[in-house]
Amino acid sequence: MTQYQSDFLKKIRSMVEEVAQSRTEYWQSYSCFDSWQFWILIFMLVAPLIVLFIFIDKRKMLLLGFYGLIIHVLMFYLDVIARDFGLWDYPYHIVPLLPSFTLDASLIPVAYMLVYQWTLNNKKNFYLHSLLLSAIFAFGIKAIMQFFHFFHMHDGMNYFYLFIVYVIPFILSKLIINLFLWLQQKESKEGNN
Repeated sequence: MTQYQSDFLKKIRSMVEEVAQSRTEYWQSYSCFDSWQFWILIFMLVAPLIVLFIFIDKRKMLLLGFYGLIIHVLMFYLDVIARDFGLWDYPYHIVPLLPSFTLDASLIPVAYMLVYQWTLNNKKNFYLHSLLLSAIFAFGIKAIMQFFHFFHMHDGMNYFYLFIVYVIPFILSKLIINLFLWLQQKESKEGNN
């Protein structure tokens, strides 16, 4: 590693540490336990988990949980990328260094899991209903969140682009699930021979 590269990495690390410290200070000043916004976010985190616990199909829990985990991870990655490029931000957080924790860890995965479960159990079109849910998140929930300043868009980001951001993870997640189910069925058939 050259000296220039090493110095550049030190500079980046220093900036990252400064941002982390600033986020923590911001959280303590504007988004901590004593704000009503914090408690709305707690509700948005806990309520979907309670709903999931009550309504999840216990026979398909592993499949649904795996699907939800993939949604969670992909949404988290997309959110980090969008925030790092300054496309959007969240003025209020439950955890200082994870601004979208409420959405990415609970509300979004649970909603997609329940839609997936409903389409499986009722033999409905998964893609159509997931597209509808993506539209509800992009054009409805995010619009409400923006109105109440829980979410802000910047630099040309708009609701249509948000819709695309919601479509990508559910399609990729379904493709990954389908691949694993295909591999499982293939192994099962080969094991029976």
